Amino acid sequence: MVVGERFACACADARDPASYEQVSSGEPARLLLTDPPYCLLTRRRKGGEPREPKGRKIERDPVGRFESVRDYRAFTEAWLPLAVARLVPEAPLVVWTNFLGKEPIREVARASSFPHLAGEFVWAKATTPGDGNERLLRVYEVAMVLMRSEPSPPALGELARPWSVVAGYDDDGEAARWGSHPNHKPFGVLEPLVRTYSRPGDLVLDPFAGSGSIPAAALRLGRRVACLEIDPDWAERVRRRLESS
Repeated sequence: MVVGERFACACADARDPASYEQVSSGEPARLLLTDPPYCLLTRRRKGGEPREPKGRKIERDPVGRFESVRDYRAFTEAWLPLAVARLVPEAPLVVWTNFLGKEPIREVARASSFPHLAGEFVWAKATTPGDGNERLLRVYEVAMVLMRSEPSPPALGELARPWSVVAGYDDDGEAARWGSHPNHKPFGVLEPLVRTYSRPGDLVLDPFAGSGSIPAAALRLGRRVACLEIDPDWAERVRRRLESS
């Protein structure tokens, strides 16, 4: 565990209430921005036995899979209410997910008094280089923006909220520098979310730090961070990354 003026980071499980105490000084966070494991189901062969990853996939995959969407909902029920309890009442939830994870997260958010989906922030992933005037973006990921009360439209003169961005996996070279985590998000993808839903000096909570993409982006933009990461190797990378940010 590392605690400083700008960030607190612990190798801990987001499903354990005691984990949040390790990174808490009693101050509630003003934004939950996190990238939890996606609802990826166990791959199976025709006979039903699990299909094991091979070679490089084993080394690069720090994320487990789930037997069913029901299991994923139970996983979300184990962590999301604990994180919500560490927020100020008006804080939004910004949670990255995949198609199968959307409804379980929405259900648990509703039960945690976050019934309103303000929208989905879309990351259109540029996966191949191209020099022409047009490029087809076939892969995308989304971050759900959830709120306690129904969001109002921007006031006159206020900037509209951004809802999409186009970027490659490692446009800034940070993924390769910090271990090439499979769920890395480049700064250009996270910047609009941090700027829109928090202010300089705010505390941002990330219970699934991964390689530290989100907390590093928050620090870079003048926010403070409380984060957890369950894997010891990745938690150490996060610590070093935040100390150098």
